[in-house]
Amino acid sequence: MRKLLIAITLSLAASSALSATHVVDGDTVVIDGEKIRIFNIDAPELRHAACDAERRLAEVAKRRLDALLAGRPVIVVRSDNGRMKDRYGRTLARLTVDGRDVGEILIEEELARPWEGKRQPWCGQE
Repeated sequence: MRKLLIAITLSLAASSALSATHVVDGDTVVIDGEKIRIFNIDAPELRHAACDAERRLAEVAKRRLDALLAGRPVIVVRSDNGRMKDRYGRTLARLTVDGRDVGEILIEEELARPWEGKRQPWCGQE
């Protein structure tokens, strides 16, 4: 029970005010100046899309992520099995809103895929 209370306390301490949230793309946000990569998803690329279909899907994913975070408290749980940063220096974290995992919502809505250790192509997947 004590471990559960500590985990809940740490999770609550990791939550951030949405007024300082900026959505970069379908899997990256900036919260209180910290660039965060949602570690459990692979979203289509916005800036480096390989085709128009990927770019369009990336724009929809970005707008949906923005809508999911807008006006709600976000719980940020940092780390991907011990890794804290990706190769670009972004914090790896799971985001939760209203008790739901944001990455899982994007996967359910087919705006992202589960992360499998490397990016997969989005073009030709229509």
